[in-house]
Amino acid sequence: MRILGFMTGTSLDGIDMAILETDGEVLTAFGPAGEAPLPDPLRDLLRRAIAVALEHPRGAAEPSIFVQTARAIAEAHLAAGEAFLGAHGLTWADLDLIGMHGQTVLHERPAAGRNGRTLQLGDGHWLARASGVPVAFDFRSADVAAGGEGAPLAPVYHLARAAASGLTAPLAVLNIGGVANLTCWAGGERVAAFDTGPGNGLIDEVVLARTGERFDQDGRLAAAGRVSEHALQRMLDHPWFNEPPPKSLDRYDFSPAAVEDLPLEDALATLTAFTAEAVVRGFGMVELRPASLIVTGGGRRNPALMAALQARLSCGVADAESVGWRGDALEAEAFAFLAARCVRGLPISFPGTTGVPAPMSGGRVARP
Repeated sequence: MRILGFMTGTSLDGIDMAILETDGEVLTAFGPAGEAPLPDPLRDLLRRAIAVALEHPRGAAEPSIFVQTARAIAEAHLAAGEAFLGAHGLTWADLDLIGMHGQTVLHERPAAGRNGRTLQLGDGHWLARASGVPVAFDFRSADVAAGGEGAPLAPVYHLARAAASGLTAPLAVLNIGGVANLTCWAGGERVAAFDTGPGNGLIDEVVLARTGERFDQDGRLAAAGRVSEHALQRMLDHPWFNEPPPKSLDRYDFSPAAVEDLPLEDALATLTAFTAEAVVRGFGMVELRPASLIVTGGGRRNPALMAALQARLSCGVADAESVGWRGDALEAEAFAFLAARCVRGLPISFPGTTGVPAPMSGGRVARP
């Protein structure tokens, strides 16, 4: 199948797109990839929807802003997709399937014998009708309903991508978005995956609040600062770091309160060190020592963060491009791949990746 994958991450920076040819098991060809920025009105709407989601009680009626936002996200995907396809001489009719992750506005892991909650907004039915192409979406809900974490879902794609590149175990892949997640493959079916802690999320939050910019360009502000060991230790004392994997995070589970009294550069240096140290602690929970760590996602473009990782890890640290992967497109590719697995009924989550009791399929398919 020729599939267009869409990914919108918790950094709220844009819509990532990638075309993949796959049967959900083998990667046959890599089509074009690109990104479209989120329109400012949509980004503002998403921030309001997230604020509502964070206060939304279990079992309460769905707020109207969720319906409004889901439609707006689908419309933005349609516009981004049409421009992207047109730029590469393609139309919707050239596709067999769309995989749309949607925008996460709420993610709550299971606790105390209670299932978690997860919500990715995006009207898959509207997008299927508007594009004329079947849409696979809502990839996480079934896993959460079965007692799983609902995240991360990309590990099965990381292994397929590694196979397509001729890479072998032991292998570790770190995706740094708003939250950072780690895939560890020791060989065969020995896979562990989990969120390690905040990725770019806290860094972006502080930069936006103090400067109005959306991120620390090239890590320059962090590189100019000094790490506050006291503030760093306060953040590392969070009980999250004692929880065994598999485990998942919401973008808003951690707060930048520990650095709020520091000068901007020192605050960002400390948060950058925090993201890196959380990865180190994640490795401490698995028996895997790869030759190098492959880093994907927006965080790989932050030299201060990459240097912090290299300084703390005994293995090499390499960006996705160094092994021939498309670091900006990897998650969009992943949801194209997961869409194929969804329509074929193949598992997308596993006991070692989300804690679900048994490998299970997931996602829903909307038809035009």
